[in-house]
Amino acid sequence: MRTPIAGITRVLGRIREIEAMVYPTPQTPPDDPKVRERFEKVMEEVLDDPYESESSAGIADDIVVPASVSSRMAVWEDKLQELCQSYGVDPNLARAVMRMESGGNPNAISRAGAIGLMQLMPGTAKGLGVDPKVPHRNLEGGIKYLAQLSDKYDGDYTKTLAAYNAGSGRVDSYGGIPPFPETQRYVKNVLALYQKYSRGD
Repeated sequence: MRTPIAGITRVLGRIREIEAMVYPTPQTPPDDPKVRERFEKVMEEVLDDPYESESSAGIADDIVVPASVSSRMAVWEDKLQELCQSYGVDPNLARAVMRMESGGNPNAISRAGAIGLMQLMPGTAKGLGVDPKVPHRNLEGGIKYLAQLSDKYDGDYTKTLAAYNAGSGRVDSYGGIPPFPETQRYVKNVLALYQKYSRGD
């Protein structure tokens, strides 16, 4: 099978564009606070990339999906608050998970097949009794799942988030966060978002 050179070239070009936005001059030290601030802004723009939902269009055809992450998140805020109250989940935690999982995009589909706002796998969604292709039901399923995991781990958000990402079986086997870089990054990033939302940022 021939390597798709054009696709690789486009990806490399995009990487160079992002690097140029983050490090405008070679003399800028990587640990400069301004660089970190610029990096966060650039990543926000990358998340708003219109290409991100091309392959998943059609799940929520009746919903207009705003371009910016903050606008997408705001669409679901009232429903999120209502569901969190019903299931006894901290809205800041649910918001952080949704932000990390989909950025508020109901059309998001992962390579592994996770669907929607809370990136539910079809089997998980079935067990939760929700249709993952219906956005408000997807959100409900994710929040219900967070409630179940939080109860299982006695409110330990580290284990709760690790289980949300990697499955409770793996968390139980390792007695905490599994030694998977993806899961470790996931827990760290969601907790950072949770703290940010808890501060009102």
